[in-house]
Order: sequence, then structure tokens, then C-alpha cells
Amino acid sequence: MTALRRKIHEIIFEAETPLGKNFDIILFGAIIFSVIIVMLDSVEGINQQAGHIFYILEWVLTILFTFEYLLRIYSVKRPWKYIFSFYGVIDFLSIIPTYISLFLVGSHYFIVLRILRLLRIFRVLKLVRYVGAANTLAFAIKSSRGKIVVFFEVVLTIVVIIGSIMYLVEGPENGFTSIPVSIYWAIVTITTVGYGDIAPQTIMGQSLASLLMITGYAIIAVPTGIITSEISKASQMMNNTQVCENCHFKNHEDDALYCKKCGEKL
Repeated sequence: MTALRRKIHEIIFEAETPLGKNFDIILFGAIIFSVIIVMLDSVEGINQQAGHIFYILEWVLTILFTFEYLLRIYSVKRPWKYIFSFYGVIDFLSIIPTYISLFLVGSHYFIVLRILRLLRIFRVLKLVRYVGAANTLAFAIKSSRGKIVVFFEVVLTIVVIIGSIMYLVEGPENGFTSIPVSIYWAIVTITTVGYGDIAPQTIMGQSLASLLMITGYAIIAVPTGIITSEISKASQMMNNTQVCENCHFKNHEDDALYCKKCGEKL
């Protein structure tokens, strides 16, 4: 049974074997098919004609995804680590609405949760981990989270200060009815979205708005630069698709025989 579990783990979690690659391709196709069904089912005319077919297909796909989810739990040494991981939670949320519909009246509103299956596509991107794309991006975002948090703190400080000043400068008569509304305007302006529902009317207000717009152009590229820098560093680390059964660590070298985090044999 240990050999069987290791084989299942290799097929489901990795993509270096023919079976692993084929499994990912089939899973990718099932996800796309499921998303298409959800999209078509939302069209009233199509739903009236083929709603019962969509219902059957939805149950078939849900059962298949459930079986896959159980296999993932079975094949890892620490099931709870997978269950509460990001993709483990997504896997669970992508299948549970169908089962809830059996007991909860009006649960068709939970169909919005099914769109989470789109996130499965990012997991299936393990197909391109030969070039390190998916893991590199995830690793880069994780590594840069500290810098991004500091960046957002600075932006938040700017919009709160400018929003408060605009409330004092423009006032309710010009649409800036409160500090929260003024902060909303500052966020829309600094991100260069510019809805136009609120606009400064005084010279002072327009001057502050101009300064905020220029600031927005100056800082809008900062997160991109931070993540790009981390991607450059991480691109040399994401070399294979081996996943440790024990600790679920992924970032191993090509010639690694043992997990560099817990020492488990790969």
C-alpha cells in the first residue's frame, strides 16, 4: 500500500512522469469543461433547453473532482497539511456547493463558489513547471510580501492624508461629503481610474488632485518592480516538479534525492 500511495502521489502531485503529465492534461480538460458548463448554464435560454443535461454533467464532474480530492488526501503523509493548504481549501470549496444543494433550499446561490474552479487552472499550470513559471511566480509573490505590505502602508497613508485635506478644502458642497468619501476619491485618483463621480472645483483642490495623479503614475509601477526582482531571483530555484510527501515542500533542485526541508526521500 505504501508503494501504491507513493505512485498515486507521484502521478497527482508531480509532472515529471508520462502518467503525471497525462493526469494533469486530463484534469485541465475537465476543469475547462466544468467552467464552460457553468458559463452556459447562466444563459437563460440555454438553461431552459439543456439545464437537466448540465445538472447531470455537474454531478459527474463533482464526483470525479471529489475522487481526485480524496486521492490527494490519501497519497500524502500529512493529510491535514494538504487539507488546510491553499489548494486543499480551493479543492474543497469547488466541490461542496453541489452537495449542499441536496439539503439546503435556495443553495443555487452557492453556484458562485463554483467559479473557484478557475483557480484549479493555476494548479494545473504545473504542466509548465519545466520552465518554472507557476512556482516561480508564487515564490516571488511570497518572497516580496513584506515589501508589498510596506508599499501599501505608504499608499494608504497618502490617500488618508490627501482625502482628509480634500474634505477640508472642497467640503460637502463640492461632493466631498465626508472623510471616507474623500478617501475613496483619493484612491480612485491615485490609481488613475478616475470615475469622475466626484471632482474638485477649487484651485487648491485641483492642485492637490494634479499632485496625486502624478504621484499615482510614479508609484503604480512599484509593485511590478518588486515582484519582477523576486522573479529574477527565484527563477533559478524552480527547477523541477518534485513534491515531498511528508512536508509538501516543492522547491527542490533537479538532482535532489531527499527533501531539503525535512529529509524525506523524494
